[in-house]
Amino acid sequence: MKIEKITPFLVDRFLLVRVYTDEGIVGNGEAGLWAHHKLVYEAILELSDYYIGKDPTRIEHHYQVVSRNTHFMGSILSAAMSALDVAMWDILGKSVGLPVYQLLGGKCRDKVKVFANVNGNTLTERAESASRNVEDGFISLRTSPFFSGWEKQTSTKIITSAIEIVKAIREAIGYEIDLGLEIHRNLTTDEAIILARELAPFRILYYEDPLAPQSIEALDYIAQHIDIPIATGERFYNAYQFKELIDSKTVSLIRPDISLAGGITQCKKIAALAETSFVGIFPHLMGSPVNLAAFVQLDAAIPNYVLMESHTGADAFNEIVDGAVEREKGYVIVPDRPGIGLEINEEKLGKFPYKPTKITGSFRADGAVAH
Repeated sequence: MKIEKITPFLVDRFLLVRVYTDEGIVGNGEAGLWAHHKLVYEAILELSDYYIGKDPTRIEHHYQVVSRNTHFMGSILSAAMSALDVAMWDILGKSVGLPVYQLLGGKCRDKVKVFANVNGNTLTERAESASRNVEDGFISLRTSPFFSGWEKQTSTKIITSAIEIVKAIREAIGYEIDLGLEIHRNLTTDEAIILARELAPFRILYYEDPLAPQSIEALDYIAQHIDIPIATGERFYNAYQFKELIDSKTVSLIRPDISLAGGITQCKKIAALAETSFVGIFPHLMGSPVNLAAFVQLDAAIPNYVLMESHTGADAFNEIVDGAVEREKGYVIVPDRPGIGLEINEEKLGKFPYKPTKITGSFRADGAVAH
């Protein structure tokens, strides 16, 4: 079997890819560098010169060839290779009539636990959103403890407001439901420490991205001064970065993104590295139903999977695929269909024109750029 053609598709806010073979099997994948899809689109076209004519089942070999052949391996190439990697796993599974998770060692679970996001512009709205999610069957929730305009507030006000938000949610749902916090890299080192100390009584499952990921040393400083588990890694794009993070013993959960950090091939390795240090896998998921389906295959096959986003927003695009995932309250069912379990319906893609991400910026009260 040989690869005959590779076609990327810019659809709404997604970058999908299809890999066609001479045996009629087509693999589906998705790239996850969401802010720069056009650059990744061009990278996929450029990489196609290597992949076309090759055996799509030699997945690891192709990753090694391409990643070692460039002097500038960064997030753009990694996102492109990730999409192609998933598509080749999809081809391999279909060629032998098995789901990808079977090729990775079989299922560790029958369904994948996911969390729901708690939203709202007031404390009452946050409480009501949390309660609705629990009523819908979710046993794990996440919120970003900030209201719109937080970046123009003083540090004291930001921290006070965050505490009020978390308190309102806990009072609404009690202490039998998991609650995680997405900080979105919005705080300084000291703000992150002060807030985490105040939030300790609310039994927070994880403290996600308190800082931008550029400095593991700064993150480690926070970890030494708080008692809430830290989660990070959604911007990392290779296994070496994750190894450094795991070895630092700074985090309890890491956030590899299959569509950015090397596809299924590399994320399976990242999960194994984490497993040896008792670090959980908390995948970062964005994108279309294609990404959701691919992530479920890895989630099913690794013992240290913890949870990922329910990403119900992807369901609005289910018509672009045949075989979208099935949901069961706070879980996604692991399908038994070959490959990643679905096909992209190319005839439907034109219904969703590409929507590029624009750079707008976020600013403090004095005009300085906020993270």
